[in-house]
Amino acid sequence: VQLQASGGGLVQAGGSLRLSCKASGRSLSSLFMGWFRQAPGLEREFAAAISWTGGTPYYADSVKGRFTISRDNAKNTVYLQMNSLKLDDTAVYYCGIGRSPTRESNYLYWGQGTQVTVSS
Repeated sequence: VQLQASGGGLVQAGGSLRLSCKASGRSLSSLFMGWFRQAPGLEREFAAAISWTGGTPYYADSVKGRFTISRDNAKNTVYLQMNSLKLDDTAVYYCGIGRSPTRESNYLYWGQGTQVTVSS
């Protein structure tokens, strides 16, 4: 299984970025694709996830209302649209495939991470 994440970069506070993560190598049926993030000196934390079959989204409180997760089944790709970015959103963002949406220990596969830096 391979996960290829892209779309990170440098953006000013209040700006937007869209992350993409393409999965290959296995069926995603009944699984979840999610985004976790890790800021310097902190543990990796859940940001958003989506059920592959039904498309139900899940969000951490810290990103709710600003981030939107979506998927393209035909392309096996999940997207994270990040709006109204804050300095606290600065982190390495990792996409993963898991058996449940929000618990990191239930994730089976991880991508390589993409850096998001929000500047003032």
